[in-house]
Amino acid sequence: MSRIKVLHVAEAAGGVERYLETLFKYNDNSKVENILVCSQNYDYKRLKKLTHKITILQMEHEVSPIKDITVERKLRDIIKKEKPDIVYAHSTKAGAFARIANLGINNKLIYNPHGWAFNMQQSSRKRQMYKWFEKISSNFCDKIICISNSEKKSALREGICKASKLEVISNGIDIEKLKRVEKSARSLNQIPTNAFVIGQVGRLSKQKAPDIFVRAAELIKKKISNSYFIMVGDGELRDDIEKLIRDKKLENSFLITGWVDNPSEYMKVMDVGTLFSRWEGFGLVLPEYMLCKVPVVATRVDAIPNIIKDSVNGLLVNCDNYREAASAIENLYEDKKLKNNLVRNGYRIAIQNFDGKEMSAKVEQLYMNLIKRENI
Repeated sequence: MSRIKVLHVAEAAGGVERYLETLFKYNDNSKVENILVCSQNYDYKRLKKLTHKITILQMEHEVSPIKDITVERKLRDIIKKEKPDIVYAHSTKAGAFARIANLGINNKLIYNPHGWAFNMQQSSRKRQMYKWFEKISSNFCDKIICISNSEKKSALREGICKASKLEVISNGIDIEKLKRVEKSARSLNQIPTNAFVIGQVGRLSKQKAPDIFVRAAELIKKKISNSYFIMVGDGELRDDIEKLIRDKKLENSFLITGWVDNPSEYMKVMDVGTLFSRWEGFGLVLPEYMLCKVPVVATRVDAIPNIIKDSVNGLLVNCDNYREAASAIENLYEDKKLKNNLVRNGYRIAIQNFDGKEMSAKVEQLYMNLIKRENI
């Protein structure tokens, strides 16, 4: 059989971009030809080395009727021109674009929400709208990849589609790449050499709760005088978070890096890695922390407990409870035996359960199964 041609459609960057980079890197190029249509927010120069072709479309993250219609028309033209065997849509907005643009075209379509939008903290009206949309549009794809068992349970609970349409393929990380990454020099980042570094990798957005990180930092600083805090990322809440840092008089103990190409450089500087998400479809940074031998403190929401088992490979705290978060981090500072156990278990679990090669192989097998079924 000739190579399977897969056209990926992606709008949201961040975790989805890292997912695609790992997927493309470990796909068998003799079996799969990857084409990417992505938003202007992607580092397309890096991804270009891993794909057959890349097309950039100007996509708005929020609903923008006129611009969205333009994207739909261009995407449909691309699909018709490329004639892919499979269209693979990533995240909610791209999932909408692809499923509409692909209507009536003879191929297979896979959708990966990378975290259901209806699980986000928002008004009940918006949640119902997202549920309604996902139920209807599930009829226009052949398979839905859930990145965790939690995501599959959410889909079944809300009656999005039949269980037979859902395929659980956990996210994977590029273990080889992370092992090669060197620590980012503390001196270059103004981090004191004797600091106890607490970090969080993720967008400065409501979902990732950077405000909780800062409020916990205020309490930690009172107990651990040499504590230092890193936020790796950027986002719409940056101005608000910088103001909160100033209000808490923590400016001299904080670094916000902005967007960086390789966040793992900063992970390897951390003494504790956090993820205080208010909702989370997976949390790709969690196995990345573990592979970097950084103990984890995270919230017990959605898919996170599927990855972090409390007191085994990390500590779990309740959502929005910055006092509990601070206490957990202080515990890791004081209890070296606990910290070492979490690091050892985390590293082992990351290697065993979150290998990007295995993830890529499972996705590739799904391609084969869909095409075989088509050819029978």
